[in-house]
Amino acid sequence: MVEGDKEPTYGITLEEAGRYLDNPVLPFSAYGAVAMARPGDDANGGSSQFFFFLFEPELTPAGLNLLDGRYAVFGYVVRGKEVLEKLKQGDTIDSAKVTSGLENLVEPQRAA
Repeated sequence: MVEGDKEPTYGITLEEAGRYLDNPVLPFSAYGAVAMARPGDDANGGSSQFFFFLFEPELTPAGLNLLDGRYAVFGYVVRGKEVLEKLKQGDTIDSAKVTSGLENLVEPQRAA
């Protein structure tokens, strides 16, 4: 979702939509951003996989992140960042809970 929009953009990256300079409401601007994983060639191919963004300010200065608008951020880690530092590929999450913001979830529009 982009600042000023009333609904999220689905099925296309912001770059493909010509909106690569627009600001996402939830940008990749912090260590622990949680985003949907997807195949590189299918902007609408995300399913149940997600990733944690391990922000490195020296490598990804604010405003220059190439992930913004290409992958959908849906939250941020706010506690337990020390656990995030220990995660490695193949680890599993036993449970997750939305603690705030549930009222902001928007159902995607279905194509007719």
